[in-house]
Amino acid sequence: MMKPVLLALAMAMVAASARANEIQIIAGGGITGPMRTLAAEFEKATGHKLVIRFAATPDLIKMATGTPFDMAVVPREVFMNDAAKAMFVPGPTIDIARVGFGICVRSGAPKPDIATQAAFKKTLLEARSIAFLPESAAGAQVMRTFDKLGITDAMKSKTRPQKIPGDIPKAVAQGDAEFGIFLLNVLAAPGVDIVGPFPADLQQELVFTSSIAAKSDQTAIAKAFVDFLRTPAAVAVIKAQGMTPG
Repeated sequence: MMKPVLLALAMAMVAASARANEIQIIAGGGITGPMRTLAAEFEKATGHKLVIRFAATPDLIKMATGTPFDMAVVPREVFMNDAAKAMFVPGPTIDIARVGFGICVRSGAPKPDIATQAAFKKTLLEARSIAFLPESAAGAQVMRTFDKLGITDAMKSKTRPQKIPGDIPKAVAQGDAEFGIFLLNVLAAPGVDIVGPFPADLQQELVFTSSIAAKSDQTAIAKAFVDFLRTPAAVAVIKAQGMTPG
């Protein structure tokens, strides 16, 4: 059931707009779970329809520069692309959630030692295969970790590239890859066990931030949804799904 503060915000949005509207949103694949949950609550309370297209960073940049949309909840890296950044209203973005990286194995499989940088490096070098999503902002951070450990070339033959984040734990659960390496919230899935986060001296966070499209004609509703994502009840959903708010 929707918490009172969320409901109050949603009902205020209903009062501000007598008819239902369709809002086009682009979002990072790593925040799929919380976004689907909170979008459904917003839709139920307001009557507005949120059409969300989830994708990895390269495709998000293409979407931002090539298709109409109203708002985005995407990795910060999208805004490092000048063409994409120009498609949003000027000014700072609003951070919604962040999450670190970890490793998973098939349910019941032995968990390797990844407690220290040296142990983590040894585990990766001894791995038979590793599933992750290279063509994404999160994948780029994983690659930077390989670079820092000096094992980029050694990892090339072990990598099992996946198309979307949710395919990573599936590949591990099905035995197509020994390990999955990605955002911790994505790895929390059926059929796999999370070994743990990256060692502290290797850990990074992927930050999902929001902004309104410069050409949107639904800015009031889009802004209301951004506010909706920052309420205490929304924060609780984000936390429950393995991410850190803000």
